[in-house]
Amino acid sequence: MANSVERRLFGTDGVRGLANLEPMTSEMALKLGRAIACVLDDPVLHRDNGLVKKRISGSRLRQGNPKHRTKILIGKDTRLSGYMLETALASGICSMGADVLQVGPLPTPGVAFLTRSMRADAGVVISASHNPFQDNGIKFFSADGFKLPDAAEARMEEMIFGGDADLCRATASEIGKAFRIADAVGRYIVFLKNTFPRFLTLEGLRIVVDCGHGAAYRVAPEVLAELGAEVIPIGVQPDGENINRDCGSLYPETARQAVLEHHADLGISLDGDGDRSVFIDDEGDVLDGDSVLAICAREMQSKGVLNGGTVVATVMSNLGLDLALQGCGIKVVRTAVGDRHVVEEMLGGGYNLGGEQSGHIVFLDQNTTGDGCLTGLQLLAIMVEKGQRLAELKKIMTKLPQVLLNVGVREKREISQLPRVHQKIRTVEKQLGNRGRILVRYSGTEPLVRIMLEGENEDHIRGLAQEIAEEIRRELGMEERSKTVNELTRE
Repeated sequence: MANSVERRLFGTDGVRGLANLEPMTSEMALKLGRAIACVLDDPVLHRDNGLVKKRISGSRLRQGNPKHRTKILIGKDTRLSGYMLETALASGICSMGADVLQVGPLPTPGVAFLTRSMRADAGVVISASHNPFQDNGIKFFSADGFKLPDAAEARMEEMIFGGDADLCRATASEIGKAFRIADAVGRYIVFLKNTFPRFLTLEGLRIVVDCGHGAAYRVAPEVLAELGAEVIPIGVQPDGENINRDCGSLYPETARQAVLEHHADLGISLDGDGDRSVFIDDEGDVLDGDSVLAICAREMQSKGVLNGGTVVATVMSNLGLDLALQGCGIKVVRTAVGDRHVVEEMLGGGYNLGGEQSGHIVFLDQNTTGDGCLTGLQLLAIMVEKGQRLAELKKIMTKLPQVLLNVGVREKREISQLPRVHQKIRTVEKQLGNRGRILVRYSGTEPLVRIMLEGENEDHIRGLAQEIAEEIRRELGMEERSKTVNELTRE
């Protein structure tokens, strides 16, 4: 079974690495292209998992249709290595008899949208999100615009390392073709504008938008301008190497400076692939995903459109979010870190709003993944309709102080198997009671234990976090590094 194979390529958000080193090489991109084209009609996957069959086939009953030609859409951000990987991916896909639709630089949520609207069989995004330009990644969407199911990714790994995909290459007239979709940006802009209420306008608003020299560098300023705003764009001159460099969602201070300098009403900072955003109000305060969730959840609840009266957040979201929404009769459901987990919980529970502290916000009624531009439009719609500044709207939520310590470890052993650490965590939990929260977990990508504490007094919780860190260091530790709350949004 595919599910039992140890994952060698795919992480929580596709395949990532340093460009032109394994696994981010042209050779691996070609193999991934072959595998995605092959897995869409893989009989093993379809036989073993009916849900996966429904997901990757888009419920369009394409099996057995001799006239159907598989189409796979490829988008990317602005990294230099994107050209190299795009060419290799397209070659691998075409070699399997599938056609390629190339849309060029486009935000990840734009690729998800176009995969659905153009009725492609799958979508591919070449991006390493908020990482520096030296890195790159490849992630896949199903025909329904959601990220490819785990079972499908596992089957792709089997095909790559077992050579299965090489057995079904196309020949002669069956070889696929590649097409450039010239109006992809325009299509996505129209989609975004249609998510903004037609009876509202952005006229009279001055908005700073920092695109991080990334995939949204054309889309975001044009959408805002076409809706009537006076736009001050920054981070809109990508050169292949400056993506996320001292700009975008990792560095909101860049947009903050512009907001204060130009006396703007709002600042929007997007990450490299445009699927998340953080905001700056007219007073220069930075709002992360938790604040945005609180504002949007209250508005949706008041209009009776918040499904189940519930918001999906992750274990990293501030306890202040729960406390704020309790007063609105809204429940918060938490998942593991990662927008994939948020979306899975939303689909399973029938919820339509969820997100992460880092700025991934999912409005499932509009799109299938986090969308920084769409989130900005939803927030602006609330501001305009209520006639309130963001500085006023943000008062719904008061954050509890939050501290994160990282402890380097030699090995990753179950926390429950470390008696002194486990006992210290239990003791701290009792001290915090229902006015604080503790989370101790291993990093998924580094040899680290992450210790997160929330409480009413920052000095107190920092001391408690240090006590836990000391116990971990005695058992497994190498070194310790503390992070501020602002740095949490950069992970």
